[in-house]
Amino acid sequence: MENPVASLLRALDLSDTGARTDEDIFTGPSQWMPQGRVFGGQVLAQSLVAAMRTTDEDRVVHSMHGYFLRAGDVEQPITFSVERIHDGRSFSARRVQAYQQGLPILSMIASFQTEDEGLEHQLDMPAGLTQPEDLPSAAEALGNVEHPVARYWADGRAFDMRHVDSPIYLKVEGEHVPHQAVWIKAIDRLPDDKNLHRAALAYASDYSILESIFRRHGIAWSQPGLKAASLDHAMWWHRFGRVDEWMLYAQESPSSGGGRGLSLGRLYSRDGLLLASVAQEGMLRLAAPR
Repeated sequence: MENPVASLLRALDLSDTGARTDEDIFTGPSQWMPQGRVFGGQVLAQSLVAAMRTTDEDRVVHSMHGYFLRAGDVEQPITFSVERIHDGRSFSARRVQAYQQGLPILSMIASFQTEDEGLEHQLDMPAGLTQPEDLPSAAEALGNVEHPVARYWADGRAFDMRHVDSPIYLKVEGEHVPHQAVWIKAIDRLPDDKNLHRAALAYASDYSILESIFRRHGIAWSQPGLKAASLDHAMWWHRFGRVDEWMLYAQESPSSGGGRGLSLGRLYSRDGLLLASVAQEGMLRLAAPR
């Protein structure tokens, strides 16, 4: 298996196939996944990189809103079409469509802004949490489980994720609450490219975001009959942070029902800066026991 961080960097290094009169076209590879479906965070990050390639260097992404339309195939590359829908004095907007075999798999709009001064405040990072060095890695938590998904989660992901209290890979321990916190960072150092770190943060933000819903209902990832899929993903970047340093991902679910659940997340640097906010709705289905 390719080094996970090398695979991430290769996926985000899009090829420019040239611009037409109304759009810019890029292509990128799909990373291997054990169930054959492209990881949603990969497509989000690649779409963001495509949009970044069409904006001025002094404008940085501050928000994106995307809809997952179809499952992607890891055996196929992805084409990204970027429409330059607005360039104003301070803000630029881009619409990105990600395609495989002529069909859209993701539709996203991202907004960019020249860096500016303004009012400053933030919600504080949760206090009193166990530090990442004192928590088990995914590899340690999954032990010798030989299922291909478990082995990928343990050894194949570009990010080290350590759940405060306990993960929900195999079982849900403790009280069934609609919130959790996860320490996360890239397993190797990344290049000093701020846009790369912003895109990689979007990539990582798709990990574990729906788990607060599962935890509330006592459902582990190994639950028989569980089906989950991301429907949409929104993200706001507040401050710059490196993804190869520990970040705290605080997550909560305000509601679930009708086969869908909503999760909200806040990503903090280890020293307490609020880096980004995330919202995602997911489809959740649990087959009735026979």
